[in-house]
Amino acid sequence: MNRTAELSRDTKETRIKVRLDLDGSGQARVSTGIGFFDHMLDSFARHGGFDLTVEAQGDLHIDMHHTVEDTGIVIGQAFNAALDGFKGVRRFGHAYVPMDETLTRCAVDLSNRPYLVWRVKYRTPKVGTMDTELFKEFHHAFAMNVGACVHLETLYGENSHHIAESGFKALARALRDAVEIDPKTLGQAPSTKGVL
Repeated sequence: MNRTAELSRDTKETRIKVRLDLDGSGQARVSTGIGFFDHMLDSFARHGGFDLTVEAQGDLHIDMHHTVEDTGIVIGQAFNAALDGFKGVRRFGHAYVPMDETLTRCAVDLSNRPYLVWRVKYRTPKVGTMDTELFKEFHHAFAMNVGACVHLETLYGENSHHIAESGFKALARALRDAVEIDPKTLGQAPSTKGVL
């Protein structure tokens, strides 16, 4: 089974190309022009076991918002395409990820009913040069475009770097379980409807 996708999105604000292999080995090649965001996407790929290439050019002379949100859109669309109607997958996944003083929990349902519950608070307005409010923008864009219900909550934490990174890792580990092929589904969408 070839669970890969290659997508691009060009607007007046951003140009983004994404290549994804759900059954890779966690290799990432990421270039968004935002150092901390690159670090998060690299961690996301590594801990999810996805091969991910992201090439993003955005209007960073204005701010980082369009680049971060649009990257979330295209990565979400790539997951949706690679999942091909969510056929044969486990569908649900969850993870608890500790990082020093921080603990974050994520639960995912590949339901084709996108939703984001975001219970994450940051102690600082930035990590490096990146606005912490943009992490929600990424996760929202991703969830809406993959068709996933995502609940992400930092149970406790103080360091904004740790809060952000544990969130990306928790999403990755939850997705790693959810996208795994489940032989009991016999290649069908795991739903009483027969389709997701």
